[in-house]
Amino acid sequence: MAVAAFLAFPMVAQAETPNVTPGEWEFVSVTSMSGDMQIPDQTETERQCITQEELDSAEFGFIEEEEGCELLSQDMNADGLSYSMVCRADGGEATIDGEMRFMGEQIEGNVDIFTQSPMGELTMNTVIEGERIGNCE
Repeated sequence: MAVAAFLAFPMVAQAETPNVTPGEWEFVSVTSMSGDMQIPDQTETERQCITQEELDSAEFGFIEEEEGCELLSQDMNADGLSYSMVCRADGGEATIDGEMRFMGEQIEGNVDIFTQSPMGELTMNTVIEGERIGNCE
């Protein structure tokens, strides 16, 4: 869910092109969890080609709005993105707050998710690091 809250929701009325260099990117996300259930940290690595056309498009973004989720706020400029959303499903609710910093050939960010469900409370923190690794193939 944390990675889903991070990748590819279209941005509307984007005023500035993000400070992101086009090319092949590798994103590493490390999610740690705490709460009523003890779950080991999870690391995921994903590669993505980001083109100049995508960066210039109003469709470019880093948030994916899943079914049952509502985007509460979003602020994006050339240097970064911050957002809040809430997701509801199966008698539970998750509050998601995220922030990304765009630094040319690097992206850093974090996503905090607080979940309340019939199984208890769970807090997830995902730290995301992206690095341009070359040209798209």
